[in-house]
Amino acid sequence: MGAAQSRRPRRVAVLSVHTSPLEQPGTGDAGGMNVYIAETATRMARRGTAVEVFTRATSSDLPPVAELAPGVLVRHIAAGPFEPMERAELPGQLCAFTAGVLRTEARREPGFYDIIHSHYWLSGQVGWLARDRWGVPLVHTAHTLAKVKNAALADGDAPEPRGRVIGEQQVVDEADRLIANTDVEARQLIALYDAAPDRVDTVAPGVDLDRFRPGDRAADRAGLGLPADALVFAFVGRIQPLKAPDVLLRAAAELLERGAVAREKLLVLVVGGPSGSGLEQPTALRELAARLGITDRVRFLPPQGGDALASVYRAADVVAVPSHNESFGLVAVEAQACGTPVVAAAVGGLPIAVDHGGSGLLVDGHRSGDWAAALAAAARVRPVLARGAVRHARQFSWDRTTDALLGAYTEADRALRRTLARAEVAV
Repeated sequence: MGAAQSRRPRRVAVLSVHTSPLEQPGTGDAGGMNVYIAETATRMARRGTAVEVFTRATSSDLPPVAELAPGVLVRHIAAGPFEPMERAELPGQLCAFTAGVLRTEARREPGFYDIIHSHYWLSGQVGWLARDRWGVPLVHTAHTLAKVKNAALADGDAPEPRGRVIGEQQVVDEADRLIANTDVEARQLIALYDAAPDRVDTVAPGVDLDRFRPGDRAADRAGLGLPADALVFAFVGRIQPLKAPDVLLRAAAELLERGAVAREKLLVLVVGGPSGSGLEQPTALRELAARLGITDRVRFLPPQGGDALASVYRAADVVAVPSHNESFGLVAVEAQACGTPVVAAAVGGLPIAVDHGGSGLLVDGHRSGDWAAALAAAARVRPVLARGAVRHARQFSWDRTTDALLGAYTEADRALRRTLARAEVAV
């Protein structure tokens, strides 16, 4: 094979320092990124590209290697204590984590991994060093960007530290290819981090259309113990200021205060667990419900996965995604795939995940009055929006995402080989 020829990778090293694809999304640091890695890795393996995911071991009970799916291994790397750590503490463990990754590769034949794909800036720091050691391309997905988050902080959230901003810039400068979830994120990488436009690919995340699909809403409500005739607004995700579940509670209280909804009919479903800065006040949302006088109208559920999560989406009249920042909005697409309209904040990638007026409604800002009006409007025209939601969600699939990622890997490999060929000619 000539130096400038490209090939589909045989094996990909996926780096996910701070969270494992084996963890349940909706609590701790587990969220859409976990789903993204698990879904795309599984589909890559089905296409003949093996995947090994490197993540930090958070318990001594974890095996060194676990199988996520046929052809997908998860390697637990010892770096720091065998316990969950706050993300702010993890930069101090990157040296240990990098050593574990490099030692794993050193026990293999040279050229064992064809591509490195790092997720989040911490992993990008490790990937940058591994790329130089192994001589293979580094593809990086940021998922969230510090400069973007700091421009739209939620009340109670501290700004991302300067060290993260610098670390992200280093990864952007070093990565062979950058994967953005949306065109909005691609423009942010170029404008805020001076990324080279020809090294940025936009690859939309997907949704499991076999699992998340319309079904029997009455049966799903019965299974969750919800009244058949209730007006159900749901929030699904990590409970932290960034995700803004408080906005839904305040909007619900306003609807009751206006008399727009009969009290006995309204039910707010909050599905998820404390995460990030939300861990500092794990009962804050329950306390807010009490102050608003709606404790009897709010039901809290732990994080749900798989078919149970699909049941939650289908049971709701409307799903609210009031995040202050969202690079894409996986919850929004999953809910719509189940035939449930979404009311979302008009931030980040949510205007792409939600078709305003077609599959749901977008709200500028986080004022409770605006959200109350939007939720009520979406509920009134739910049948129309539900049909549009299913149509819109069908644009997104993990198969399409996986194909695009494999294409980006191939292009990154091709570009590296062209560089090597030019270097050989120069010598």
